[in-house]
Amino acid sequence: MFGDLSYGYLIVVVAAMTISISFHEMMHGVVAWYLGDTTAEEAGRLTLNPLKHVDLVLTILLPTVLILLHMPPIFVAKPVPFDPRNVRYNEFGAALVGLAGPFANLLLAVIAALIFRLCKWSTFSTIGESVMIFIEINLFLFVFNLLPLPPLDGSRLLYAFAPEPLQRLMYQFEAAGLGLAIPLLIILSPVISPFVSNLVSDIYSFLLR
Repeated sequence: MFGDLSYGYLIVVVAAMTISISFHEMMHGVVAWYLGDTTAEEAGRLTLNPLKHVDLVLTILLPTVLILLHMPPIFVAKPVPFDPRNVRYNEFGAALVGLAGPFANLLLAVIAALIFRLCKWSTFSTIGESVMIFIEINLFLFVFNLLPLPPLDGSRLLYAFAPEPLQRLMYQFEAAGLGLAIPLLIILSPVISPFVSNLVSDIYSFLLR
């Protein structure tokens, strides 16, 4: 995955990533709205418009540079704002908001895989390769964002079950922002990348076998 460095490949990756992240972020806001928090709606984030979700540096340039350096890409969008105090079910409601994004990507991957199989596209055709890349990126976003590391979405599920001392530690880490999280993810990539890649590969094989 992410091994081809041709311009055409990078264009497909950026396009697929933009669509996938926009849907991912919108679904955070939709679930938050459904659970009673209107913060995302008031910020204009209940939309598929990529201009509302994509950050030029973090969403486009950072993963492109990492791919060119043969490193695992990190896809970061503008976080959808929501107030956990407003959602129903307290921390469990906040966990549902967090999980909405990754599972939205899983849904896109499943739909794309079904279309790929129904249309019987060749894996060597341009459209077939593009759909395969789209599936891989969405599976990558699904697995990667479920890692229980703040500010990734999986940490919201951990918040719901973690004891209070661990919650306080996680809040402090999350408050440090992406300036701490991104370097840490890059440092931990030799450990995280094989796990994520293997799980993505297994799900991908299941969907397309």
